[in-house]
Amino acid sequence: GGAACPSAKFTDVDRNAWYHEYLDYVVTNGLMNGTSASTFAPNATTTRAMVVSILYRLAGSPAVSGTNPFADVAAGIWGYENGIVKGFDESTFAPDATITRQQMAAFLYRYAAFCGKDVSAKADLGTFADASAVSANLLDAMQWAVAEGILNGTTSGLLDPNGGATRAQFAAVLTRYAQ
Repeated sequence: GGAACPSAKFTDVDRNAWYHEYLDYVVTNGLMNGTSASTFAPNATTTRAMVVSILYRLAGSPAVSGTNPFADVAAGIWGYENGIVKGFDESTFAPDATITRQQMAAFLYRYAAFCGKDVSAKADLGTFADASAVSANLLDAMQWAVAEGILNGTTSGLLDPNGGATRAQFAAVLTRYAQ
């Protein structure tokens, strides 16, 4: 939390908050940047585009080629080319939409598979009262993320699969995945 702290430059980061060590990790490793030179915006929502950009950095910022099928994305989309992300339909990615917790799990699940990691772990989600709210097509990803300890329940003990993820929450999930 001192002057050498990686997130010390951000005036909106509480040095005693639950997310502080996660922010330090993602900032130190160049995975997430601030929203300005002096703010991180830990409680702001994370967009779908932010997550793709962060995973792209985690992959080492490889060359991008190929065609872009999404009318709402200006340039090629690395995550789509590599099977990590999907659109809402064939021509809409919705880059500025808030990423839901289950979409976040799905992006990481597909990223792990892209990296050749074993994604066969499956947790029983029955301990969460809202487990039935998980989309059937994202169930494997949520089971994997919970089994691997990447995604935990909320403070109310729910999965909250359709809830939006804050930048601090994504920093925590990303750190757990990367470590």
